[in-house]
Amino acid sequence: MNTNNSTDLSTPSESETSSAQQRQEQPIQRSLVPRGITIGLAMFALVLSLAGYGFRLMVGDDVGEVVRHAAVIVPSFMIGIPLFFWVGSRIVNKIKGMHIEGWNAISLGYLTSCISMLWLMGTYS
Repeated sequence: MNTNNSTDLSTPSESETSSAQQRQEQPIQRSLVPRGITIGLAMFALVLSLAGYGFRLMVGDDVGEVVRHAAVIVPSFMIGIPLFFWVGSRIVNKIKGMHIEGWNAISLGYLTSCISMLWLMGTYS
């Protein structure tokens, strides 16, 4: 028997070691939704929530009335709905032991906010 050519099965090969190092170096992406999409949804929600107020001012509505209405509506769609989804995800995580990422919940909140504003615009147009 020739023992010089035998390989030790307990030591990993170079390719296995390099692939293991690459997996350790790559950051783990926990969120399903990229941050750019969430930021885009937030900007779209802001544009949608402010869209009708310019038209109301051009038609001749009172500036104070428009500002009071915007002070209620814009924060409720920009902060309230996404915050509701984020808090809901935290509660479900605690009670059910699930793992819903906060960023995914915020993205779903902004998506729901955009859809509800479009629905309201379509209803009152």
